[in-house]
Amino acid sequence: MGYRTVVMYTEIGCFVVCVAGWILVCSTQPTEIWTWSEVSSIVITSANYYSNLWKDCVSDSTGVSDCKEIPSLMALNWDIHMCRALIIISIILAFFGSILVLVGMKCTKIGGSEITNAKVTFAGGMNYLIGGMCAMVAFSYYANKIRSEFHNPYYNEQKFEIGVGVFIGWGGSTLLVSGGLIYSVLAGREAFNSKPEKYSTTQYPDYTFVPSRRSYASSARTEITGTRKSRSSSRSSISAISSTTKQTPSNAYV
Repeated sequence: MGYRTVVMYTEIGCFVVCVAGWILVCSTQPTEIWTWSEVSSIVITSANYYSNLWKDCVSDSTGVSDCKEIPSLMALNWDIHMCRALIIISIILAFFGSILVLVGMKCTKIGGSEITNAKVTFAGGMNYLIGGMCAMVAFSYYANKIRSEFHNPYYNEQKFEIGVGVFIGWGGSTLLVSGGLIYSVLAGREAFNSKPEKYSTTQYPDYTFVPSRRSYASSARTEITGTRKSRSSSRSSISAISSTTKQTPSNAYV
C-alpha cells in the first residue's frame, strides 16, 4: 500500500470523524439540559430545573414540563452572548470545512492538481480546527461557570450542575479538533513542503512525443546534409586513391 493510498484512507476517516463532531455540536443547540437542578423533599421529588443558552425549563413530579424562552437578549450576561456566538461560529466554520475537504480530498476528482487539492484540504482542516476550538472554549467556559457557582459558598441563588448538553458538546468539539489537526498536518506537509520535480531535457513525464511537420522537415534536412557530406568524403577519398595510383607506375619505371 503506497503513501498516497494511506493518506486517502486517512482523509476519509478524518472526514467521518469531523462530520460526526459537527453533528454533535449542532445537536447541543436543541438539547435543553445544559444545566439542571433538583429540588426534592423527603418523600417525593417536587421539581426539576434545567436550561440551556436559549430557554429555561421546569418539570414537576407528575412529568409535566414547561419551557420559557429567554425574554430579553439585552438582559443576558455577556458570557451567554459569547457562548452563543462561539458555537454558531463553530457550526458555520465546520460546515464550510466539510465543503472544502470534499473538494480537496484525494478520493474525489473535483479539484485540480495534487498541490492545489492539498491546499484546499488544508483550508478545510483549518476550518475544522478553528471551529472545534471555538466550540471547546464555549462549552468549557460554560461548564467552569457552573462549577464555580456550585462550589462558591457565598453564592446564595439556586445552584445547578453540568448537564448532558455540555458533555455532548465536549465530545463533538474534541472530534472536530482531532480531525482538523490531522487534516492540517497531512495536507500542509504536501501543500507547502512539496518541491516540483526536475527532469532532464530528454525526459518528458506522462507525455508521448508526436513528431510534427517541422520535425519531419528538420530530420529530412539533416539526412540530406549527412548524405551530402558522405558523398563529398567518398569523392575526396576516390581522388586521393587515383592520385596515388598515377604516381606508383611512374616511380616504377625510374
